[in-house]
Amino acid sequence: MRMRRRAVGRSVVRVAATTAVVAGTAGAVRHHQDQRYANKEAAANEQADAQSQDAATQQQLAYQQGQIDALQQQQAAAAPEAAPAPPPPPAAAAPAPANDMMAQLQQLASMHTAGVLSDEEFAAAKQKLLAG
Repeated sequence: MRMRRRAVGRSVVRVAATTAVVAGTAGAVRHHQDQRYANKEAAANEQADAQSQDAATQQQLAYQQGQIDALQQQQAAAAPEAAPAPPPPPAAAAPAPANDMMAQLQQLASMHTAGVLSDEEFAAAKQKLLAG
């Protein structure tokens, strides 16, 4: 009888240990799959966000280009068509380029203030103008 009790006790322990191993393995597999699904979902969300930002950037650029075109049309309409363009100032005069540069800087600043140019575009145009 003692032997049978010990055998039964051991078999219960063996079954409990086997169950614990199976449950632990199943939990680990489930956790791994959950991580995989979460990573795939995060990657899909990042891609969707990037596409959304690209579309918004394209819309903003199209809007800004429309504003620039409208301003150019207004300037062209305001200029008299029959009057010939005045001759450019003599190249020998040194103060003229500085005045011209100031006028261009003021024009860039007014476009920036009007919202036609973003901060980055304004900075780039100003740097290009100052570089020569």
